[in-house]
Amino acid sequence: MLPFHRRVDTLLFPVPYSVLVRNFRSDAALESLRNASEARTPNLVLYNYPSFSGAYGALFAHLYHSRLNLPCLILPFSSVIPFRVEDICIEGLKTCYFLDFIGPKGFAFELSKRTSSKLIAFDHRQSALSRISSREYLDSNLTFHVNIEKSCSTAAYEYFSASLMETRSDTDNTMSLLNPEERQQMEIVLKYIEDEDLRKWRLPDTQAFKIGLRDWRSKLNCMSNPWMYQQLMEISASDLIKKGKAYLLHRKSDANMLLQKVLRVQLGRGFYGECLGFRADGNSELSDEIGKELSKRSVAAGLRPIGAVIYMQRNNLKMCLRTTDSSTDTSEIAKAYGGGGLPSSSSFIIRMDEYNKWLFHRSNHQ
Repeated sequence: MLPFHRRVDTLLFPVPYSVLVRNFRSDAALESLRNASEARTPNLVLYNYPSFSGAYGALFAHLYHSRLNLPCLILPFSSVIPFRVEDICIEGLKTCYFLDFIGPKGFAFELSKRTSSKLIAFDHRQSALSRISSREYLDSNLTFHVNIEKSCSTAAYEYFSASLMETRSDTDNTMSLLNPEERQQMEIVLKYIEDEDLRKWRLPDTQAFKIGLRDWRSKLNCMSNPWMYQQLMEISASDLIKKGKAYLLHRKSDANMLLQKVLRVQLGRGFYGECLGFRADGNSELSDEIGKELSKRSVAAGLRPIGAVIYMQRNNLKMCLRTTDSSTDTSEIAKAYGGGGLPSSSSFIIRMDEYNKWLFHRSNHQ
């Protein structure tokens, strides 16, 4: 079985088109590629933007090439305005790395064919496997590390660490990507990124870590942020978790302040039992926190451990169901009314006349 790992999933944000053009397939990026071609730069690294796994992979590539004084050009690769094969066919190219993506179908094969270079790609999405053709598997210049059990950031860290150990001289056996203190801090960060990337959620406070990390996403473009590598080195998981917890606590406090008056809801006109609900018009951004708090209050009131949050979304009435009970599946209700979601979190659109038939009576539940 091939040593595999997944992720082409580029997270996109509502950024003006002109900004995207400037930041990715821009004059500056193309100029960097032209300069690299003139200098016959042998190593090119493209990383998935704005992915943290891609950015950390780029950091490890940067450290590896810097330690060995190897010329290398590193650029962000965005699926919004991607580079073309001809853009990166630079003179003298020997090795090209794709970090946290494998490129469009046939992209790697065409690049390798036109440059006669080695291409090493890292990904951790199951969908990446279907985009690798049989001719690419058989091409000796192409290596795909697609591992659905390991994030790209971890795989890149292990790969470049091992490569450095193999190439360092016998007289300099102390050379490494990171010193012991940096390594300890970095490996904790990588474990949390992997826990989120693979949707395992096994580590304590991964949600808080994710929230604390999100402010860094805007800094993951090494073209516009020359301090990116140093900033990534300084990120501390404990600091991010602390920040994320403070944010969650603030949101929970805001949600509790709203819950002065709640509803008693007969789910599916009572077919699915009863729970507590709340009309959150104007506060829908707190629906998750409100729903979870209502779930706990429902249990205390002797009802099903579900919280129903209802609000207008454009011209539709939306109902979000949340539960803090692992044995309860809210999605069965949502699916029955044309919606969907996860057992702990689901939603659907409900007609106003139908919704009115779900209301048992208005009451105050503290």
